[in-house]
Amino acid sequence: MKIYLFLLFSIISIYCFGQSSTNKKAQSFFEKAGPLIDKLDYAGAEQALKSAVDADPLFQNAYIALGSVYKLEKKYPEAKAAYERAMLINKTVAPAVIYGLAETEFATQDHTKAKQHFEEFLGLDNSSDRAKKAKKYLLDCDFASAAIKKPVKYSPTNLGDGVNTTDAEYFPALTADGETLVFTRQVNGNEDFWTSQFKNNKWEVATPLSSKINTARYNEGAQTISPDGKYLFFTGCNRPDGLGRCDIYVSHREGKDWGEPYNIGKPVNSEYWESQPAISPDGRTLYFISNRPGGSGGYDIWKSTITDDAKWGPAVNLGPDINTIYDENTPFLHADGKTLYFSSDGWPGFGNKDIFYSRMDNDGKWQKPVNIGYPINSFEDESGLVVSADGNFGLFSSNLKGGFGLQDIYSFGIPESAKPLKVSYVKGIVRDKDTKKTIESNVQVVDLKTNKTVFDDYTDPETGQFLAVMPVGSDYLFNVNAEGYMFYSENFELKSGDINKPYQIEVYIEKIKQGGNVTLRNIFFDTNKFNLLPASIRELDLLIDFLHQNETVQIEIQGHTDNVGDDKLNQKLSFNRANAVYEYLVKNSIDAKRLTFKGFGASKPIADNKTELGRKNNRRTSFVITKV
Repeated sequence: MKIYLFLLFSIISIYCFGQSSTNKKAQSFFEKAGPLIDKLDYAGAEQALKSAVDADPLFQNAYIALGSVYKLEKKYPEAKAAYERAMLINKTVAPAVIYGLAETEFATQDHTKAKQHFEEFLGLDNSSDRAKKAKKYLLDCDFASAAIKKPVKYSPTNLGDGVNTTDAEYFPALTADGETLVFTRQVNGNEDFWTSQFKNNKWEVATPLSSKINTARYNEGAQTISPDGKYLFFTGCNRPDGLGRCDIYVSHREGKDWGEPYNIGKPVNSEYWESQPAISPDGRTLYFISNRPGGSGGYDIWKSTITDDAKWGPAVNLGPDINTIYDENTPFLHADGKTLYFSSDGWPGFGNKDIFYSRMDNDGKWQKPVNIGYPINSFEDESGLVVSADGNFGLFSSNLKGGFGLQDIYSFGIPESAKPLKVSYVKGIVRDKDTKKTIESNVQVVDLKTNKTVFDDYTDPETGQFLAVMPVGSDYLFNVNAEGYMFYSENFELKSGDINKPYQIEVYIEKIKQGGNVTLRNIFFDTNKFNLLPASIRELDLLIDFLHQNETVQIEIQGHTDNVGDDKLNQKLSFNRANAVYEYLVKNSIDAKRLTFKGFGASKPIADNKTELGRKNNRRTSFVITKV
């Protein structure tokens, strides 16, 4: 609408320039066009203006107005021809006419002439808002002419009749496992969320997401879903509990249904416009669009991070590395946590909103955005891209030919240069070891290279399921704990850049009891040494938490080796390693009376020592509960 009003103002200002027609019939048709334009009846205005130039082929103002109407209708070749005809009649025209011609030349890929006319316009007007846009168009001309010569592979595929209908479908959101799709569907002017499951290599018939979220009175849209599919952030407008015209809300999935959504409040929401949320894979940082003061332009990308007291922190503008004096929208942060996709009409592109991506460097700084390329980006608006966890395909909405309705959701292959960093994920269920029933438990995943928690949440209370994303390039601590149970420890090695296979596991934890045994998979020593490595600290702190929460429990710390080397040296090494753990616990407030330690060397293998994997599993630290 903002673009329409801007162009409408251009047309009205053009009416005030130049001479009327001496042909009364032509002038009458011309005057009829004005009110039709005011009513946004562009088809009617087009017909009136065509009648005007038919009656008077030298009626310059009618050609100028006709070109502007054609441009509003996105009939760019016709608009270009109308402007050119006007300038043939008389080369002396208002600067706005030269600007309009340049825009239509740009839209019809005549970049050389477009650049000439934008420069001619700037020679007449170098300070207005339109002049700022003309300068940006000059950059677009250079970019577009080069990008068209180097197209990227692009073959969009409609998601099919399970998702798309004769109504409009848009704003797709996808879980990390690629199995659940949530999208917005507009029916009779009302926007609601729908969901579809990917089974047997196709999307099943979509169903309404939840009556607790969808409403008949308000529109729900512009959503993002957490990688594990448990949190839905979305935009709600004009609601009684809103702080501004549009606010961001969140709902938590509870079993098979969703909980009542609530406004996440200040400082994310304000009296201004907040929309289009995107949540980071660790669930701690929310990116969103706002037009609040303090930004770079009209609509900017902002972020807020959860503080130590579990509240949303101050809203921070992403700054000139991402935002421009124009508009940015539809941010999407990939599951790698470092690749941001968004749309903008401020960075060099094809004139309207294009899709860009930016990567965060090791210092947390966003790199210069890169246009995803032609023909993914075109002279129309492109926005709302989300990218699968494996980085192979993207989802977006469009009204491409051959679709089911107004807007459909499509997928397409992401160009290699625009793919995110590789990620994997661990997905599973937590069960009671004895009863095999599912358990609501806490799952933690920690990047051992950075010591940052990448996942910390509870399993689904009904299904016991969880899903945690792990970017490739590091090793990860994996821990499961529940009240009254011994915790579960695992380690995932993802240092290789070629790893992209998810882990599917079932975790069995047993209740605290005498004789219970836990292998600590994240206690590390250098070869033939017994000094604890720094990566061991998080696991040891988890053990300390366990002992604090269960104050009557006493344990024996046990060290084990494989069978390589001298038995006596192995026994001594295992003893010293167990002692190192013991000393750490005592130094960190655990009563020594609750602890004993012992080295077993290679005498208690849990795997075959004939393989490297077996020997690795046998080299371990564990503990046994000696008293409850």
